[in-house]
Amino acid sequence: MTVAPIGSVDDLVSRALAVHARTQEARLGSSAGLASAVGSAPTPVRTLIGVAGEPGGGKSTAAAAAVEGLTRVGVRAVVVPMDGFHLAGATLARLDRLDRKGAIDTFDADGYLALLERLRWRSGTVWAPEYVRGVEESIGGAVEVDPSVEVVVSEGNYLLAELAPWPEVRSAFDEVWFVDTPSGLRRRWLVDRHVRFGMTPEAAEAWAAGPDEANARLVRATRARADVVVDAGRLWPDA
Repeated sequence: MTVAPIGSVDDLVSRALAVHARTQEARLGSSAGLASAVGSAPTPVRTLIGVAGEPGGGKSTAAAAAVEGLTRVGVRAVVVPMDGFHLAGATLARLDRLDRKGAIDTFDADGYLALLERLRWRSGTVWAPEYVRGVEESIGGAVEVDPSVEVVVSEGNYLLAELAPWPEVRSAFDEVWFVDTPSGLRRRWLVDRHVRFGMTPEAAEAWAAGPDEANARLVRATRARADVVVDAGRLWPDA
């Protein structure tokens, strides 16, 4: 059955709540069964929701909206971006990949997968890295996910990609959404972001048309593998 695209923030939050309720029932049931077999108390589990989409398409905004909505109704949630797993600039230069930073092979995908596996269990605090724009590097231990956090929303370009190990990343989530953004709007947001963090307008346009667009084509091809599509044009009609 085809699921209608999400077109409002209220629907976005309702979807997140439904995923949380469904997955908690399923996972807590299996966790309780395992605990019973070994004679210990079940370990609480987190709900993991992924938000995929093209560069500059509003993934961060959608993830933040979901977390804010969950928090309003008393569900502890936090955003953990995939961008924290950018390889360092010096590493990209050594690998001759700096001129296409943001491509699928410029991330530590295995490290990201390992973090998602740690985030599943609410047995202790997990510290995640964060990518700092302007500095253009990742900072380790910047995002705190303590045991009270029930839902993690993680956004990134390649969550639905087929190149290994991304299918395992896809499987680590309870659900993955795809933020679908009109191309003109996405391009404007992307260029504005580049300029805001230090590029000249000319450099921003060139990067958006070059490396960003190459990455966008790859990401766009993964849309059909999402559980649901978020219609950014309807979600933010005045943007």
